[in-house]
Amino acid sequence: MKLLTGAQILIHTLIEQGADVVFGYPGGAVLNIYDALYEMRGEIRHVLVSHEQGAAHAADGYARSTGRTGVVIATSGPGATNLVTGIAAAYHDSVPLIAVTGNVTRDLIGRASFQEVDIVGITAPIVKRNYFVRQTEALADTVREAFEVANSGRKGPVLIDIPKDVTAQQARWSPGPRFCPRPAPRPPDAEIRAAAEMIEKSARPLIYSGGGVAFSDAQDRLRAFAEKIRAPVCTSMMGLGAIPASSPHNLGLVGMHGTAASNMAVSRCDLLIAIGARFSDRVAGNRLKFAQDAAILHIDIDRSEIAKNVPVDLALTGDAGECLERLTALLPDGPSPQKAEWLHEVLRHKAMNALPDAAGEGDEVNPREVILALQKVAGPDLIVATDVGQHQMFVAQYYPFQRARAFLSSCGLGAMGYGLGAANGAAVGNPGRPVALVTGDGSFHMNLQELAVSVTNKLPVVVTVMNNGVLGMVHQWQNLFYGGRYSSTELGRETDFVKLAEAFGAAGLRIRKRSEILPALTRAFAVGGPCVVDCVIDARQRVFPIIPPGAASEDMIYSEYSEEQR
Repeated sequence: MKLLTGAQILIHTLIEQGADVVFGYPGGAVLNIYDALYEMRGEIRHVLVSHEQGAAHAADGYARSTGRTGVVIATSGPGATNLVTGIAAAYHDSVPLIAVTGNVTRDLIGRASFQEVDIVGITAPIVKRNYFVRQTEALADTVREAFEVANSGRKGPVLIDIPKDVTAQQARWSPGPRFCPRPAPRPPDAEIRAAAEMIEKSARPLIYSGGGVAFSDAQDRLRAFAEKIRAPVCTSMMGLGAIPASSPHNLGLVGMHGTAASNMAVSRCDLLIAIGARFSDRVAGNRLKFAQDAAILHIDIDRSEIAKNVPVDLALTGDAGECLERLTALLPDGPSPQKAEWLHEVLRHKAMNALPDAAGEGDEVNPREVILALQKVAGPDLIVATDVGQHQMFVAQYYPFQRARAFLSSCGLGAMGYGLGAANGAAVGNPGRPVALVTGDGSFHMNLQELAVSVTNKLPVVVTVMNNGVLGMVHQWQNLFYGGRYSSTELGRETDFVKLAEAFGAAGLRIRKRSEILPALTRAFAVGGPCVVDCVIDARQRVFPIIPPGAASEDMIYSEYSEEQR
């Protein structure tokens, strides 16, 4: 048992709970914490960011790509409020995150003191739990409980707010055990048998896989399950990589920007098996017509998600991997001829209704071809982060993810500016693996200051900016649904991304022609450090197919030209 300050207790307990890196930015209310970090610098790494939002996104990217818990530290007031977007992004996408904020001393709480803010109240709707630590003696157990909460059941962020005098006072500290997530709910055998019977009786089953499969590390069990019942698999954005792109069962993305095969399969299946997915509006669209002719089996660890967005016929509340394993063991070998014919039907539809061609016309730069070239140059170990917009959808549609935790994107909140922080966090957590950020010129402007973090820490992040001079996705919606009235989406900026990169100390390259794509990306990954590739594309590049908001799969638009729509 040691007599330590609250700040020392915090850092010792973070290390005890498995944290090897924290992302943050110092300030007055956390000076004691930073002094303890300095003292323990040989046992825990601190990555100094340029902005607290970048720190939250970095901790998020670290957590998503490694499967560990991200930790972020910020000072009181604006430091704490700058974390809010990153915390909300982690909450929407079920990412385990510990946010530690400093606050003013206890005697100043509630007096509108300098840099005082009620961050506990502000973040209450976007965390699994938050804590205001009033006693130094309670600090260690609070941190331990926070890790347990963040990683139990449906994962998510937890906030710990600590007054400055609590970090200064001393208390006795003893080492404790590493957190152990609480056991997930386990569906009764009768419910598993009922689900297996539904699957056996179905002739046209379809698996809809979400982020819960990746967070359960259940991708191998999903693949075995799909192969046993010969079912096609469509995925949400969060589910990308849960089944390899090379698998013949993989139909690709489903929903608003999903493939024709995925959306056809939803409308034609007689059983939809949703696993670790929540039927978001970007997937289900018109919920009254979504899989309207199918029975729905919903497997999810979060009971509150069951029947929240669509009614279901049977639910299994539990861990995705454990449920899949039990189901697979119960199902007989050798699927029915109807299931085999169904899979062949869907695969024929997939072959006949491919996504738009990834090749450009002449020497025009096609962003889809750039995305495919990233995998060709960097190889299958590449981690791809994105921001939000057209480029995000191009990656989701075209990048051939072969495994989970390789796609980092703000899927639920849709936070522009997420990508560079997340890419930095992934590079910190996965030394030796290549990391790429695919972003747009609008998104990149949101948090491009985090390029300084990439440079300072010599992180091998290749940033590909799809530079079309507009806010691409909003511009596309204005084209399709607002009569081409481009209100405030044509940027008119003169930013030179090559010079910008060089000003930060990174390498800078530019792609203007199709013939430059492979040479430029090859050079970018050979740099071995941060590199920004300014990829000049036409503002008329659009993401297709698209289902209009609130519409159904039969309303899918395949191009801008009505005569080409099917």
